[in-house]
Amino acid sequence: MASTKTHHNVKALVSVKHSDFGLIKNFVTGIFGNNHLLLELVSDQLLSKTNSEKKAIKGKAHETEKKENDVEYEATFVLPADFGNVGAVLVENEHSSEIFLKNIVLDGLPDGPVHLSCQSWVQPKHDSSTKRVFFTNKMYLPSQTPSGLRKLRENELKEVRGNGEGERKSSDRIYDYDVYNDLGDPDINSKLKRPVLGGNKQYPYPRRCRTGRKHSNTDSSYEKRDLNFYVPRDEAFAEIKKIQFNATTVSSGVKTVLESLDTIFTDIDLGFDSFEDIDTLFKEGFQLPTSLDSNKLNLLQKVIPRFIKAANDSQNVLRFDTPEALKRDKFFWLSDEEFARETLAGANPNSIQLVKEWPIRSKLDSKIYGPPESAITREVIESQIIGYTTVEEAIQEKKLFMLDYHDLYIPYVSKVRELENTTLYGSRTLFFLTKQGTLKPLVIELTRPIIGDKPQWKQIFTPASDSTNLWLWRLAKAHVLAHDTGYHELISHWLRTHCVVEPFVIATNRQLSTMHPIYKLLHPHLRYTLEINALGREILISAYGVIEDSFFTQKYSMELSAVAYDKLWQFDLQGLPNDLIYRGLAVEDPNAQHGVKLAIEDYPFANDGLLIWDAIKQWVTEYVNHHYPSPSIIESDQELQAWWAEIRTKGHGDKSEEPWWPKLKTQKDLIDIITTIAWVASAHHSATNFAQYAYGGYFPNRPTVARSKMPTEDPTKEEWEKFINKPEQTLLECFPSQIQATLVMTILNLLSYHSPDEEYLGELIEPSWAENPTIKVAFEKFNGRLKEIEGIIDTRNADSNLKNRNGAGIMPYELMKPFSGPGVTGKGVPYSISI
Repeated sequence: MASTKTHHNVKALVSVKHSDFGLIKNFVTGIFGNNHLLLELVSDQLLSKTNSEKKAIKGKAHETEKKENDVEYEATFVLPADFGNVGAVLVENEHSSEIFLKNIVLDGLPDGPVHLSCQSWVQPKHDSSTKRVFFTNKMYLPSQTPSGLRKLRENELKEVRGNGEGERKSSDRIYDYDVYNDLGDPDINSKLKRPVLGGNKQYPYPRRCRTGRKHSNTDSSYEKRDLNFYVPRDEAFAEIKKIQFNATTVSSGVKTVLESLDTIFTDIDLGFDSFEDIDTLFKEGFQLPTSLDSNKLNLLQKVIPRFIKAANDSQNVLRFDTPEALKRDKFFWLSDEEFARETLAGANPNSIQLVKEWPIRSKLDSKIYGPPESAITREVIESQIIGYTTVEEAIQEKKLFMLDYHDLYIPYVSKVRELENTTLYGSRTLFFLTKQGTLKPLVIELTRPIIGDKPQWKQIFTPASDSTNLWLWRLAKAHVLAHDTGYHELISHWLRTHCVVEPFVIATNRQLSTMHPIYKLLHPHLRYTLEINALGREILISAYGVIEDSFFTQKYSMELSAVAYDKLWQFDLQGLPNDLIYRGLAVEDPNAQHGVKLAIEDYPFANDGLLIWDAIKQWVTEYVNHHYPSPSIIESDQELQAWWAEIRTKGHGDKSEEPWWPKLKTQKDLIDIITTIAWVASAHHSATNFAQYAYGGYFPNRPTVARSKMPTEDPTKEEWEKFINKPEQTLLECFPSQIQATLVMTILNLLSYHSPDEEYLGELIEPSWAENPTIKVAFEKFNGRLKEIEGIIDTRNADSNLKNRNGAGIMPYELMKPFSGPGVTGKGVPYSISI
């Protein structure tokens, strides 16, 4: 017998996060009883006769239960039998403050419960006239959207795009683009003026999230800097992340460095007198004076305390945790073998490249910078490459590798040398691949170009047994390590992950509906990135920020990263296999396990990274092929095509005409694009971020600045005698100052820390994936593979034949182990750039 039921009684169960930041205590204790949530259930069908929207069914949700972390609400509805499926819920917040809406469950529907994973802030009704729309967990391509939801889908995207006008409020959820015109502050001081990055030919750059702040009084091309570093509301840190961020910073001693350390103000250039003084930082701590002259605070001291609101004013000892590398081997930083090994398994494993040509020559204009020929001769190399007769033979057999910081840095040598307490060379460092599979440093070349009436100066340094040349080699290594550390932080880390991903975050939210399958796939990879980047603009990369205060590039730091973006960055080279092939570290080989054959078999970053790359790609392949069974669906997906077009033409608009941008026509195109974005946001970032304190926490291993030139560069008699008589003192004076070292150590400790609410790659399934049987199976396969990878990496680290990850005093390579607990663990691959 046909059902005669005319309606359905539906109950809505709403979960709101209990948070002192949004839902205030007075409210959750029920003092104000008139606060409700207004809900409207929206049908996914239109009226058949008029093709118009069905009338939404309204209800009022009342608080029913307060739990430890959540507040539960309940509403009831009477739905007509012909209402159709509920496709969305409209929400209005009648509370006096914003709330964080976690999820809604609709019970009593004929086909079973309907779930909506909201995970978003809802502003109070008196502040926002727009009803928030939350769609059910079903995923739809634009062409598959039920008729009753199409208009809502379009309007929701228009809402988050905004109109490009006005200053954004912290409660807004608007995503838009702007250039980097807020790094300097010319209104305060002309010395704080920095080039605008992006939107010009001289300094092309990815775009950042638009804040709409007023423009500078001094120069309208700049945006005023104030405390409002806007990010869309849903991009901000969750409460637990904020607490961790503050607490970790405090425990690292930022407050004591910035507010109590007298030497910051009396002698900012004071270095360490001995290596014992450096060791004291980890053993006894550093006793700090309590006096503070507030009139001498510079911009850095004014903005850093935003990180450290909960600092303990009574703390007067700065003490650092001993970095893991130092725990294992006190003298690790002196070792040439460790110097070489870290190019493959350290904090910056992305720069080492194969030597493909001989002789080595600069591509820069010789009239400006001097003769292009390298000072590295075949005699120097051939005397050290055991088993090979000539350089050409070693190159043919892929035995020579190089860190090449020559052509990128040379144009900045003159500029940097005009600054105080820093210097710069162009550098090249050559390594030889031994039979044991390890790299052996052969030679370092340091070059000073033509500067004024001074001719080009270049010199090579080699490992030596005699005392004088041994100390010169150590000093040359200190310069190269500063070059590598600067490149790592500004390019491998900031530019290639944080900076280039920001446009992907913006475009994804502007062009892909929250019910689009690709939005669901990308969303975990975009978490917290805009917030951490905004904090970076506020404190780390701004004029007189941590980078400028502590790195050799000083005020040219961000300008240099723009030059690197212009000359070096290509989207199609950001995926791991293509990156390795481009650097000569691999060749395509269809018979190899990962489709590439490595030039260095024991290359921990590449070996483990390829496991993660393949796992991501397999997951993305199954996901994409399920939703796009034919290329025509990809080409006709207006949201997807608009997303990819906007990334190229707006987010990375300064490179929009480059021929290397992938087309988006086939499943393979989409798989490659998504896999690359996912790799950069997860594993590439993890490889460049979470070993920073382990290797850089003891700063002689990774100094951020070389403050003095080599003793052999045009020395005076006094300079040379000082080096000969006190070489250790010469090295200490070359290293960062006390304040530079302690500040960087503090920041590296913070950046290397996993939050308690970290979301790791493939760990937890998204609700929409769980409701799709095919996707659920694919995700479970992905999760299982990542667990297998954990075991594979453990096995590799236990293999004594792998000298680059196993041996006395050597840190195992765990950066690609997918999962981790909170803290400075040196492992764990979060989905996103969350720190």
